[in-house]
Amino acid sequence: MSTMRAVQVVGYHQPLALAEVPVPEPTGPFDVVVRIGGAGVCRTDLHILEGQWAEKSGVTLPYTIGHENAGWVHAVGDAVTNVAEGDKVILHPLITCGLCRACRSGDDVHCELNQFPGIDTNGGYAEYLKTSARSVVKIDDSLEPADVAALADAGLTAYHAAAKAARRLTPRDRCVIIGAGGLGHIGIQVLKALSPAELLVVDRNPDAVKLALDIGADHGVVADGSQVDQVLELTSGAGAEVLVDFVGEGGATAEGVRMLRQAGDYHVVGYGENIDVPTIDIISAEINFVGNLVGSYNDLCDLMALAARGAVTLHTQKYALDDFQTAISDLDAGRVRGRAILVP
Repeated sequence: MSTMRAVQVVGYHQPLALAEVPVPEPTGPFDVVVRIGGAGVCRTDLHILEGQWAEKSGVTLPYTIGHENAGWVHAVGDAVTNVAEGDKVILHPLITCGLCRACRSGDDVHCELNQFPGIDTNGGYAEYLKTSARSVVKIDDSLEPADVAALADAGLTAYHAAAKAARRLTPRDRCVIIGAGGLGHIGIQVLKALSPAELLVVDRNPDAVKLALDIGADHGVVADGSQVDQVLELTSGAGAEVLVDFVGEGGATAEGVRMLRQAGDYHVVGYGENIDVPTIDIISAEINFVGNLVGSYNDLCDLMALAARGAVTLHTQKYALDDFQTAISDLDAGRVRGRAILVP
């Protein structure tokens, strides 16, 4: 049996460890084994190590993390017809059943029998990953797996939230985006592509704000303590119709609520803190809080169409698989512009 390198969670509040494990093989008829060309490093991976997902995922340790994956088809089960060995693919983060009510509705994110590689089963911080035919999206020849890997989850999550937000935005509306980092810089490009609204981006890092303006934001606001006042000034005192929060920790939500117009939508994407809002403020302003997990398979296909035509470009920093600890440390310390990618 051939083996491969894999980066594993061996215990919570402990560093990740490199292990030699068997290369996965197709066992079911719809299995697809992918040779990883790039695996995104995500803040959720830090949250996993902190034990935030331990109860929700119920995963048995040790296991391989990494939920943003792209590469080449290595082997397929005998019923797979949509991809063949050698095809260049990006992976929808979930392995779904295709038979439950949610899957039948195209809402495969809420599949009743889903598995989530990197969260509750083995993920892509490795040389190979096993997924299913339902989860692979062939990508345009012009795209490289290591360049688009993080679109599989960060990009897909940003797309899902931005597409939901865009459905209500008109040319007269303002949309505030909090956070122009790994997810935010994708969300900005998607909103630019899908919506005619004016985009206001808030980030505490001046470089991130500059990047936001370069990729299509109409206004950049550096979060220096005066960001609420700056946003209110830019929106004639009323606040924005829609706010998409890619941070969700460090006090971002309390500030975000103050930037929102009456009857506004607050899209929660980044997470980590509790939302503490007096209920009277929610009803008197009639605001909506909207949760965003990740996008569907169709969302991923839409996003890859935007990527193929150059409307969405991922900014990446690449690391060798063996260098996983540097990537994790750089992300934790805020040293990554865009997304960190492990390349086996």
